[in-house]
Amino acid sequence: MKTKLIAPSLLSADFGNLQRDIEMLNNSQADWFHVDVMDGRFVPNISFGFPVMKTVQQHAKKFVDVHLMIVEPEKYVEEFIDNGADLVSVHYEACTHLHRTIHLIQSKGAKAGVVLNPSTPVLMLEDIIADVDLVLLMSVNPGFGGQKFIENTYKKIAETKDLILSNNSTALIEVDGGVNIDNAGKLFDAGADVLVAGNAVFSSESPERTIELLKI
Repeated sequence: MKTKLIAPSLLSADFGNLQRDIEMLNNSQADWFHVDVMDGRFVPNISFGFPVMKTVQQHAKKFVDVHLMIVEPEKYVEEFIDNGADLVSVHYEACTHLHRTIHLIQSKGAKAGVVLNPSTPVLMLEDIIADVDLVLLMSVNPGFGGQKFIENTYKKIAETKDLILSNNSTALIEVDGGVNIDNAGKLFDAGADVLVAGNAVFSSESPERTIELLKI
């Protein structure tokens, strides 16, 4: 799978015109759709669930990357996959049996990712890194869009890359939170493969041009 991927977050889309925004991304240089699912328990916000996933499944023509910010994600991963998720990422902090959940996702035909909150050290992934397809590093505290980027993320990217290489893992590194035109190049240079961008894309005057600039 190629790297330097941009995954606009539908959390920042216009939900009154969701199909329009999905079609815009279909026709743009965006690589993935990023879908943030929040339950009001693991994070303080509630976003959306299966009805929105069905809409994404109906109209999205690109890879669908689902980020579950929920407790007990193992109860719901199969239904998200049935509703179009190509990759499902679950939080290290939310999974009592992470290995089991990762392999459940993969057994249903999807890619599996693990997510780390900003305060969770990368070394916690040592025993799972060889099994996952992606590591998602949160560069803000999860739960809300539009937060300021946490600078320590660059260090965590380097640590994750070292862990991947030392374990012969093929996992991609994704970064989510506060990504914009000013830091995208630095994040790719640091070793990130996929960047999630919400506000930076959907609040711009030209989302398509912003996506192009994020990839430069």
